[in-house]
Amino acid sequence: MINFLRQVHRTWFLFWILFFFALFYPLYYVTSRNEKYYSTLNFFRKANSFLCSLFSGIFFRYQYEEKLDHKQTYIYCANHTSNLDIMIFCIMGHGKFHFMGKDELLNNPILSIFFKTIDISVNRDSKISAFKAFKKAGENLEKGMSLIIFPEGKIDDHYPPKLAEFKNGPFRLAIDKNIPLVPVSIVDVWKINWDDGSKYGSKPGICDIYVHKPINTATLADVDADVLKEKVYRLIDSKLI
Repeated sequence: MINFLRQVHRTWFLFWILFFFALFYPLYYVTSRNEKYYSTLNFFRKANSFLCSLFSGIFFRYQYEEKLDHKQTYIYCANHTSNLDIMIFCIMGHGKFHFMGKDELLNNPILSIFFKTIDISVNRDSKISAFKAFKKAGENLEKGMSLIIFPEGKIDDHYPPKLAEFKNGPFRLAIDKNIPLVPVSIVDVWKINWDDGSKYGSKPGICDIYVHKPINTATLADVDADVLKEKVYRLIDSKLI
């Protein structure tokens, strides 16, 4: 019975995702054509995500270790357990920000418009693709666009999920561009909707997100990338249930 109700809720949630995406699509199309409108595009992504959250009964509770500067460019690194993670950052983000995600999202009926424009896709199995993706991300950071990335590279196959090993790219990029790095622990969203919800369904509830204070990378060198990666891993893992 519980699983049936969770599948009913998932269907309800998907309806609102599709409904509001269709409603916002003309605005997405116009604002994704030119970089100067990316802040407006992200405002619509925030509004879209908030409405989906409201009508589905899935809410996000953010706890900040330190207040973030909305004028500062950051690299956000978070664990990844659910498709809701994108909504979490769309609601949390301000101004110009963009995601880096797997190249399969180029074929996603909803997310493809973003990964063909504002966001960056990467083939995890191709070093050339990774090089091009992080080169583009570096250029965007120099333009003042914050980067949101999930350094595990994928959603873990285990249930309950375990924090997987991090990729090196975002930590080298943060040091190379002298960009503060913000670790984010998405604590329990997997209990509400794990992965895409197809296996265990979803349910209304509150998801907790812990935003750690930014790590200054200005004094770090390339050789410190592994130390930085380990530090961020420990911080994120320390808040997970």
